[in-house]
Amino acid sequence: MNYIVQAFYKWYRNAMKRPKYRWLVILGTLIYLLSPIDISPDLIPIVGWIDDGLLIFLLVSELSSLFWRYSPKRHNDKTVDDNSSCVTTIDVEVIQ
Repeated sequence: MNYIVQAFYKWYRNAMKRPKYRWLVILGTLIYLLSPIDISPDLIPIVGWIDDGLLIFLLVSELSSLFWRYSPKRHNDKTVDDNSSCVTTIDVEVIQ
């Protein structure tokens, strides 16, 4: 059972890293969460909520890691204001 969970986790992470399949995985996860058909029925307390909780955890963790991965690029693309400090480089020639 542990092997199945690890294999699913690895597949889910790899699919979320590929932009081509990312939206399909997100949409499929949301459909599964909203669908009454589950691996373990939600009518059984606690046991029925475990698979939904795991999928919510996977979805949120992968989306947050994607957000943080692309977040620094947004900060570097900002234009520099005139009031902000500027760094200039000076070329120096060494005479021997």
